[in-house]
Amino acid sequence: MRRHVLAAALLVPFALAANVVHAKALTVCTEASPEGFDVVRYNSLTTTNASADPVFNRLVEFDAGKAAVVPSLAERWEISPDGLTYTFTLRKNVAFHANADFKPTRPLGADDVVFTFERMLDTNQPWHKLTPSGFPHAQSLSLGKLIKSVQKVDAQTVRFTLSEPEATFLSTLTMGFASIYSAEYAAQLLASNKTDQLNARPIGTGPFAFRRYQKDSLVRFDANPAYFGGKPSIDTLIYAIVPDAAVRAQKVKAGECQIALSPKPLDVKAARGEKSLKVVEAPAFMTAFVAINAQHKPLDDKRVRQALNLAFDKSSYVNNVFEGTATPAVNPYPPNTWSYAKRVADYPLDIVRAKKMLADAGFPNGFETTIWTRPTGSLLNPNPRVGAEMLQNDLAKIGVRASIRTIEWGELIRRGKAGEHDLLFMGWSGDNGDPDNFLTPQFSCAAVTSGTNFARFCDTGLDKLIADGKRTSDVATRTTRYEAAQKMIKDDALWIPLAHPTAVVITRANITGYAVSPFGRQNFAGVQVK
Repeated sequence: MRRHVLAAALLVPFALAANVVHAKALTVCTEASPEGFDVVRYNSLTTTNASADPVFNRLVEFDAGKAAVVPSLAERWEISPDGLTYTFTLRKNVAFHANADFKPTRPLGADDVVFTFERMLDTNQPWHKLTPSGFPHAQSLSLGKLIKSVQKVDAQTVRFTLSEPEATFLSTLTMGFASIYSAEYAAQLLASNKTDQLNARPIGTGPFAFRRYQKDSLVRFDANPAYFGGKPSIDTLIYAIVPDAAVRAQKVKAGECQIALSPKPLDVKAARGEKSLKVVEAPAFMTAFVAINAQHKPLDDKRVRQALNLAFDKSSYVNNVFEGTATPAVNPYPPNTWSYAKRVADYPLDIVRAKKMLADAGFPNGFETTIWTRPTGSLLNPNPRVGAEMLQNDLAKIGVRASIRTIEWGELIRRGKAGEHDLLFMGWSGDNGDPDNFLTPQFSCAAVTSGTNFARFCDTGLDKLIADGKRTSDVATRTTRYEAAQKMIKDDALWIPLAHPTAVVITRANITGYAVSPFGRQNFAGVQVK
């Protein structure tokens, strides 16, 4: 067997020293309520940040600094020469959290890993049937076809057998939806007919234990003293849900929160001049876009979608909405990503050509449509109302009469996944720097069914290019396939790509140990309040 063995002493990226004074609380002002805490059901970054990141761990994690997959709950792994078998050896004596109704009787073991994945993949598994909303990531990645079996070898060893080699499989296991659940907790909830508690009161192995959630107000976590990476430096972690970015900036300035996520560009500029504040930033592996629903008429006509792209003044949009904190987007993922299609040209601003294309498609006088957006700002959409109005005004120049629908974030995600929208302001964040993080979830046919493909576009040729790109680890071959996929996506005008933002967070000056993730993930385990 080809061995990929890493020392147990090498802890996950958020591992921390255990000799820090534990007497602090950390309040983080965040922009929206999570959809829930059963992370496998959802695909929004807000929910991942409130569940997968503080409460759970995965078998492996992605270290952005090293650009490598590193150990987490699995201390080492082996991959067979044919790439079909992955055998994970679990870290010993990893404790699950406890709450008022559940006290674990054993540490993490192979049974928990098997349960976690069978729940998503086995249609006969009781918990699979109890999740009617489905498992969007697992479904869009076609894990049900890829993974033939997940087997317990012994108490601390798990073996995954694949139906075919896939270059992205190991990195897929770093994603939030691959968080490991307690099979014991799930069995207790099933026996007591309290299955809704898995979503309301999560149990994991992570650095923080869930304690309380008040919708649209706060989420409270307590430090996990038995965390295998060492007890966090702070005793209490509070997510204060503050939808208005300006209010988040005011609260961090006043010391009511120590970290403010997704600030507006103007607030970032102001924070740079405040001695009591720090601005922490990094290039983001993200893309803001407008998804064009190809299942809705007349948006099902490629010429109409191309006309919308030609009518949009992207440069003006990026300047006004992001104010110097983003670069215009051409393709689905940022240009510093390997396989980025540099030869693919963006649609120019060309009103005359856009009108002609609409006329050729049978709409010389335009048509009516809707623009869907969120009410409050985020990193990928700092000023939703202004952005929607700019798109509305640009489309009016070619006779397209678009009404704006402002929908609460959780409802926007739910209805967007159901394909109810026409034009949808959305954003996507990759998890580990691999281009497939964008291509499969956003453009595969399986992702139409799971709901993460917001363009609602299924093309067998594009689908094959994306799937074939994962079947080899050869970067040159994958690059050729992904470049071709990007050209198809651009020619079919499935999105109006908007921008690649810079990930920016405002903190109090006395905060140390916090780093901005290019993937938008939040790690507070190593944060200290001086």
